[in-house]
Amino acid sequence: MGLERRLLYRSGFWEIARPRHPLTAGHILIRLSDPSTEFAQASASDWLFCHNLVRAALHDVLGATRFAVMFAHQWHPIGSAIGEPVAESSTPTFHVFGRWDGETTTPGAQLSLPAHRRPGEPGHPMDATDAAIREALQRRRPEAGVSSAPEAGDAVGPSAASAPMVRAVQVGPVHTVIETLRPVASIRDILPTELLAMGATLAGLPLSGGLSGFSCLALERESEDGPLRVHALGRSAAEAVNPLEDLIRSPEVSLALL
Repeated sequence: MGLERRLLYRSGFWEIARPRHPLTAGHILIRLSDPSTEFAQASASDWLFCHNLVRAALHDVLGATRFAVMFAHQWHPIGSAIGEPVAESSTPTFHVFGRWDGETTTPGAQLSLPAHRRPGEPGHPMDATDAAIREALQRRRPEAGVSSAPEAGDAVGPSAASAPMVRAVQVGPVHTVIETLRPVASIRDILPTELLAMGATLAGLPLSGGLSGFSCLALERESEDGPLRVHALGRSAAEAVNPLEDLIRSPEVSLALL
């Protein structure tokens, strides 16, 4: 199903919208209003505010309790785009997938198909769902000027601002995992400083061997006994194998998307 991108909410730096090609009823975009905006303290805090708002609205409307986030860094999906949503524009965009019991299709099932064969949810009343999500976003938002995102100073320990907050582990030739050093079960609980550290680490990954950018997937854990992880897969228009095909079938990712 193809729609015009439907704006649901606009915050200070980001807007929450339904994509033109929603893969499920729980597929929502968080995209920059101004593509030239720097990813810094203010925009990172506003992203977390929007993410938490989306979570609450999808829970209210669809009963969503699990979430995954996909995005591309210096990369635009090409061809069949197996394993990733199609690009709608060059504006920095994050795809949020809410998951709930009883859903009729899953993000992973859709992403396993070539882009032109993804049916979406043609029988779902998307207009009514979007109206309910827009209402829930407005109802859930705090008073004007008050953000629910954690503050930069809400870190662990007095020296957290200067201490390393994330690390990058290379787990394959084009596969790097960026993870928080402290246990974070949910994206909802990450700090703006940790989000900025993840972004800086991603931006610093080498583009060697003809790589032009990265396909990224952030996954949440069932408990707080481990770090929040972002999988970054190096991509190239000349790649012989799409690394996302294996990743979405791996045990960790399949539980989140399939």
